[in-house]
Amino acid sequence: MKNWKPLLAACALAAGLAGHSTAQIVVGQTVGVTGSAAITVKESMQGASLYLDSVNAQGGVGGQKIELVVLDDKFDPKLTLENARTLIEKHGAVALFMTRGTPHTQGIVPLLDEAGVVLVGPSTGAMALHKPVSRHVFNVRAPYQQEVEKAIAHLNTLGVQRIGVIHVDDSFGADALAGALNGFKAHGSQAVFIEKFDRSKPDFSAIAPRATKQLPQAVIFIGTGAAVVDGIKALRTAGMAGQIVTLSNNASGGFTKALGDQARGVVVTQVFPSERSINYPLIKEAMGLAKARGIEDLTPAMVEGFVNAKVLVEGLRRASPKPDRARLLTALEGMRKFDLGGLELSYSATDHSGLTFTDLSIIGSDGRFKR
Repeated sequence: MKNWKPLLAACALAAGLAGHSTAQIVVGQTVGVTGSAAITVKESMQGASLYLDSVNAQGGVGGQKIELVVLDDKFDPKLTLENARTLIEKHGAVALFMTRGTPHTQGIVPLLDEAGVVLVGPSTGAMALHKPVSRHVFNVRAPYQQEVEKAIAHLNTLGVQRIGVIHVDDSFGADALAGALNGFKAHGSQAVFIEKFDRSKPDFSAIAPRATKQLPQAVIFIGTGAAVVDGIKALRTAGMAGQIVTLSNNASGGFTKALGDQARGVVVTQVFPSERSINYPLIKEAMGLAKARGIEDLTPAMVEGFVNAKVLVEGLRRASPKPDRARLLTALEGMRKFDLGGLELSYSATDHSGLTFTDLSIIGSDGRFKR
């Protein structure tokens, strides 16, 4: 993605980045601004900046503006760890925010525990970050396993039982696969096939024809961004005509655009209300802020970033007047029935799971997600 530098500049300016001399609350983010997840990352960052901009424009938190320092980890777990250490030790971040990727996030948990720094709103639904509770990780979105189980249950109601699974060969893929296996078990069925692909060098030249020969009625495709786009195109080229389902980590406008003619009819699980559902005050609020910025349409990824930012800011407010790492941890664990705008979120010392909302969408001929 060639335009990531302007995006970072915009985020920095919007969050009041004129250097450490003017910023009072430093929050760090390490995320794949470039790399295979970039198309969705851009949108989630836009969603977060909508809310952070609004808060800073009104004086910040207790008169202190929030400085969001963003480092590009190129969707590489090793860089995620390096960046997290830099944000904590060099920039003195009071919290980390909205990492992306399961192995990426799991890899920094020991560092978070060592430094006593919380991570708010990781953009991953890995069950390992929910159970057992990771003391310094505060999830917002529902787990991947819950998404996959819902998708399989829905397919079964339609009489679709010949279901195959293609998953990335990493901890994210293994986690979501566990959810799929639970879903199959609940309906007394088994996967028609299970295929895995390399995360760093995805190659579907052999997988696609092999999977197609099994005549699946549907394929659950577990992976991220560009790899899933390439995989879906390979399946269609090989002649696979069944339903394709992928997870909420691909719920972005950039993903549908990258799929092009192959986007229509792809089912994408969702973990937030529809980006067009004005019945939810949080969506109406996000729409208003987006329109003021010249953004015509929200995407699910923007909604995720927006909601994550709301949780972060509420934690900082409750940790005021002088938020620090320890006070923020205490404030978040004390959050009960916080109304995000139609959705309630609660944490405790024994529960950092956040929301349980899940839904299904299908990509229409116009490239938009329909519920």
